[in-house]
Amino acid sequence: MDGVDRIGRTDGTDSGAGDGDELRTPGVRGGPGDAGQALGGFLRARRGRVAPERVGLSGGRRRRVRGLRREELAQLAGISVDYYVRLEQGRATQPSPEVLDGLADALALDAAERRHLVTLVGARRGPAPRARVSPLLRRLLDGMARFAAFVTDHRLDVVAWNALGAELIGGLGEPGRRHANNARYLFLDPVSRAVHPEWEARAGEAVGQLRVAAGRYPDDTELTALIAELSSRSADFRRIWDSGEVVMCGAGRKRLCHPVTGPLTLDYETLHVPAEPGETGLVVHVFSAAEGGADARALDRLVAAVTGTAGLARPTA
Repeated sequence: MDGVDRIGRTDGTDSGAGDGDELRTPGVRGGPGDAGQALGGFLRARRGRVAPERVGLSGGRRRRVRGLRREELAQLAGISVDYYVRLEQGRATQPSPEVLDGLADALALDAAERRHLVTLVGARRGPAPRARVSPLLRRLLDGMARFAAFVTDHRLDVVAWNALGAELIGGLGEPGRRHANNARYLFLDPVSRAVHPEWEARAGEAVGQLRVAAGRYPDDTELTALIAELSSRSADFRRIWDSGEVVMCGAGRKRLCHPVTGPLTLDYETLHVPAEPGETGLVVHVFSAAEGGADARALDRLVAAVTGTAGLARPTA
């Protein structure tokens, strides 16, 4: 994510979707810091993912560019090549809503990516909000004994949990067993690959969530330091970050594995607890299984194992 100013060619011999400015965070393009450069990094990454054939252009064997050329994207978006180049280089930082819509359409962005694009233009300046784990939220976690639940902030620090949730995601309740930051755990602890059989998908989600947070809070020094650390220590993190992944927490189904139960396929839901009006705040992740199935019975065995030894552990801030 360091700052080298390069001016790419715009005559059809674009040297690649990754050319242009890089951010100050070592080793990762388009990271937190300068909002204009973050916007440029995101546009470059997304431009590189659009197959020319998808928008009616010929790829050709002699084509040296991964994805679209700058002038091709500018034409599809209805803007001048010069203005688009300035956007990628961070020299134009306040594109109009019409320009953003044109770029989003040309890049075939989904709803989360479109929201992120808008966020990058109007990023909040100043420190990120400090979301508080309220007594009510703690009681809620304690009361969900048969549901695995844990709470993360925008940096993916796990700030509260119940006993089943802590055990399900690698023994978070035991000091020293796993890192309390989900991104550090996924990228720096080999054990995470055994806990998460679909590790690549989980890693992509983590990177996508950090990218969203970096767009919202470009002045968050702790977040910038986390991204720099992961970039320097994990080639997988660098690879996924450079893809421009953007992820908003939602709902669905995930596969996990635990020594007591073996493989589990669980439904999950994310609940948002605002820190203040307009802010994301904390995210409550809740895992469960449909009644009567093998996964529900396996989860019941894990509940019995957890509550039969130590009872419900108190979540900590």
